[in-house]
Amino acid sequence: MDYTQYSFENRMEENEILIAMISDLPFDTFEEHEKGFHAFVQTDLDSEDITEELSQLREDYKFSYSKKIIKGENWNELWESNFPPILVDDFCAIRASFHPNFPSAKHEITLNPKMAFGTGHHETTFMVIQAMEKINFEEKKVFDYGCGTGILAILATKLGAKSVIALDNELPSFENTLENCELNSIKNVTTYHGVLDDIAEENFDVIVANINRNVILSSLSTLHKKLKTEGILLISGFLTEDSSMMSQKLEELNFSIENIYEKDRWICMSLSKK
Repeated sequence: MDYTQYSFENRMEENEILIAMISDLPFDTFEEHEKGFHAFVQTDLDSEDITEELSQLREDYKFSYSKKIIKGENWNELWESNFPPILVDDFCAIRASFHPNFPSAKHEITLNPKMAFGTGHHETTFMVIQAMEKINFEEKKVFDYGCGTGILAILATKLGAKSVIALDNELPSFENTLENCELNSIKNVTTYHGVLDDIAEENFDVIVANINRNVILSSLSTLHKKLKTEGILLISGFLTEDSSMMSQKLEELNFSIENIYEKDRWICMSLSKK
């Protein structure tokens, strides 16, 4: 599969907000560099719609960008060179198979560095992992909505979850989750390629949704129905300036905010269903 790399040059302090603003476009992955960031989209999904959206965005933000095609056979080489291992508070280590082990970590996850979001390097994934350390997953039924690499589904299993459903609407993410579950010898994650309405199951003890602001806002009502009373919902993928909008919607749905995590203007919320 070929990808188109958009290389953005902008003020570094606007990296996060620009990434958030374009996260609803069909970009799979974002990668910061010294002058801005790269955004990757499957070449067959690259369209004039993206060009038009970026043109509108440039009315409010100053940036430039260029494009180039990266052939599918070059992905592993690209991501092996840009995938350093990461350790989240001595709680969870995330590494590729070519990295050494982390003997000090309580849990370790091995990922193949493919083009699915969720390697732990982004602030949102890092915070969700931090939040998961404080949740009891023993014998719990879990739903990972927008599973990316499957990292959160895998961690839920390592923390004792009885069963996990993982869902993503991007085929590469679905395929990478299957691959990474096998790589980590995970047997109790059922992975689906589709949308939220494709999941009929309810009564989840824990739901994790590390996606983006608009998808979370549009999905909260359905996620509320799928969550048990007093169940836990973890959401991330939005910025501090979105917090009031998100809090208002959560109050309407009768969620209680238990904890809020913040990292470089990104927010993660741990919620309970009243």
